[in-house]
Amino acid sequence: MEYWESLHRVVVGAGAYITDRQGRALLVNPNYRPHWGFAGGSVDEGEHPAQACAREVEEELGLTLPVGELLVVHWAGIREDRPYPLIHFLFDCGVIDADTPVKLQAEELDDYGFFTEQEAAALLPPWAHDRLCAAAAARAAGAIRYLPPVSAG
Repeated sequence: MEYWESLHRVVVGAGAYITDRQGRALLVNPNYRPHWGFAGGSVDEGEHPAQACAREVEEELGLTLPVGELLVVHWAGIREDRPYPLIHFLFDCGVIDADTPVKLQAEELDDYGFFTEQEAAALLPPWAHDRLCAAAAARAAGAIRYLPPVSAG
């Protein structure tokens, strides 16, 4: 047991890359941080990242979407607001119509919208915008992208 307690710890997160038919990404505006992001969150004990993604999409958006291929794996370093590194899995949750009814989780989210990569650059921190661009490229290429750590992960 001592060995396991001595190991390095990481936080695991999962998110959904959802686009409309014009290729704009669905982003959410959480009320607990100063920037927009993907629907998603932490992986709970007993679930794997794809399960967490499906659960978070249903909780945050009221949508039941298939969780498809893994698009991006991002290793993000320690930050002021997070004492452990984060490994984030971003899954392809498909294409929906922009007018699909969404029921936002009022406790956590203030808004959502569909944005081009260029529009999203003004809403996302650079590391999250990197995830967005990597997800679009991965979907187009049919290949997973790995994003290495950055200092402000």
